[in-house]
Amino acid sequence: MPSPLHGKYIVLGVSGSIACHKAVDLASKLTQEGALVDVVMTEAATNFVTALAFRSITHRPAVTSLFDPQSDAAIEHVATAERADVMVVAPATANTIAKLAYGLADDSVSTTALATQAPIIVCPAMDGHMYENPATQENVQKLKSRGHILAGPAEGPLASGLTGLGRMLEVPEIIGHIKLVLGRDGDMAGRKIVVSAGGTREAIDPVRFISNRSSGKQGHAIAEAARDRGARVSLVTAASSFTAPVGVEVVSVETVAEMRDAALAACKNADVLIMAAAVSDFRAAEPSGQKIKKQGGRNGFALQLTQNPDFLSEVPDGVVKIGFAAETEDLEENARAKLTSKGLDLVAANDVTADGSGFATDTNRVILLGRNGDVEDLGLLTKYEVGSRILDRVSRLLR
Repeated sequence: MPSPLHGKYIVLGVSGSIACHKAVDLASKLTQEGALVDVVMTEAATNFVTALAFRSITHRPAVTSLFDPQSDAAIEHVATAERADVMVVAPATANTIAKLAYGLADDSVSTTALATQAPIIVCPAMDGHMYENPATQENVQKLKSRGHILAGPAEGPLASGLTGLGRMLEVPEIIGHIKLVLGRDGDMAGRKIVVSAGGTREAIDPVRFISNRSSGKQGHAIAEAARDRGARVSLVTAASSFTAPVGVEVVSVETVAEMRDAALAACKNADVLIMAAAVSDFRAAEPSGQKIKKQGGRNGFALQLTQNPDFLSEVPDGVVKIGFAAETEDLEENARAKLTSKGLDLVAANDVTADGSGFATDTNRVILLGRNGDVEDLGLLTKYEVGSRILDRVSRLLR
């Protein structure tokens, strides 16, 4: 299953900043995902990184001057601008942002930006005082008012030795913004999808809890796949250390009660709920307010458990409900029972003991079971691909 970037034309505008090294990595990552990357550089950018570096990675010529008679690409910069699906200016210095704001066209980056009708993502990179300067802020607001997407900057150590707001975003975040923009007209556009992820935790005492091995990877992958297809996504996640996916609303929870409240609130105006979280079936009946101490001569202590309520029955009517069944035996039989007892429209079942499947892996082996009795074995896929295949089914259910 190809990446959503596969076959997309992306123009990468690079201006003169120490963050140019991130632009090389960005071009590499985009190319690896199948994008066709055309790089245009300002003259200042060539002081930090060469056009050859980009050409070696993208296998396409990089434009450094509009007036190079030896470069066909320089002459065809307007064609480059016209075929772009998206233009990304990264890094975007204060000078380049000013040029874009005022419609100047005196280098390959500003000229291409002025000529393209594709959406433009601007990734600022500069000293913190430069970014906070009223002139720069005014220019940023001009770009936003025209529909340009401002991605960043981030806060952290700067080349000047100061710490502040001005760092260019890291490459995975920029790619997230690109996918968000490219997916705006996808088959899930106008839909709201709620996804739960991770393993809930139920306190035994202030330092101990009942939980499970869920890492949250599958739920996060589904959220990203839904975003890439244009959906508005709410991710209710427990015990996850992952960075929030760009463009996804994230609600962090810990207990089943917190997940219930967050999921039901998000479902009030949702089209789909995908329960990828591993929700604790039990909690301590009477959690201790203080740490339970080990006592000399005592062999152990009894922990009384009580069952957590199942809140799927509280989900509003009309919401398509997708569940997960993580099993260790009798996979289809147990998954079918869950499908029926919980009133699900589809269940994704996986044997967590199988190679490449289950918790904390990048891949999964999933079988999809529908209400009409159909069974679809997806085989071994990445968790993003699993999410995409589930969304294929969701798309049909919504129709």
